[in-house]
Amino acid sequence: MSFNIEKLFNEMKTGEILLAYKGSITAELITNVLGVVETKLNHVIEKSSTKKKIYNILVESLQNLYHHVDDLPDSLNNMDVHFGIFIVARDGEDYNIRTGNFIKTEKVGKLKERFDKIKSLSKEELKELYRFVLNNQMFSEKGGGGLGLIDIAKRTDGRISYQFDKCDSDYSFFRMAIIV
Repeated sequence: MSFNIEKLFNEMKTGEILLAYKGSITAELITNVLGVVETKLNHVIEKSSTKKKIYNILVESLQNLYHHVDDLPDSLNNMDVHFGIFIVARDGEDYNIRTGNFIKTEKVGKLKERFDKIKSLSKEELKELYRFVLNNQMFSEKGGGGLGLIDIAKRTDGRISYQFDKCDSDYSFFRMAIIV
């Protein structure tokens, strides 16, 4: 297999790294990370609205990692079942939140379609879509209706990108990069 998670993780670590993690994504980890990030943000950012925005986007991003990671096949058995990556970095005036996790390749097309749709919408259209999904309770089997992704796009004015790296015939590694 030519996919190399270490190389990918190192490529994702650009800018002034505030926090970088790769490994098992658990509820306890998320709680601990959010506490650490909140403390770090209080030390490096003065503007409370920026801190709040970064924190809220990180919450949504980590919840996406936790809820939407696919269990890995035996061929990737050297990694934790709920393996994920997240990085918080500063690049000049911007803050970057980058995440990554394995998904079944069969889901790539649908996820690309969803991202492209969300990225094509104006801020007002995103607000309308958010209200529509919330009011119509269009939730997936994993509990979300894409509200987190819509919320991230609203908060960042669409400064969100994605990429898929093929791992093997059944799995891809999904990367998301968010600029605040």
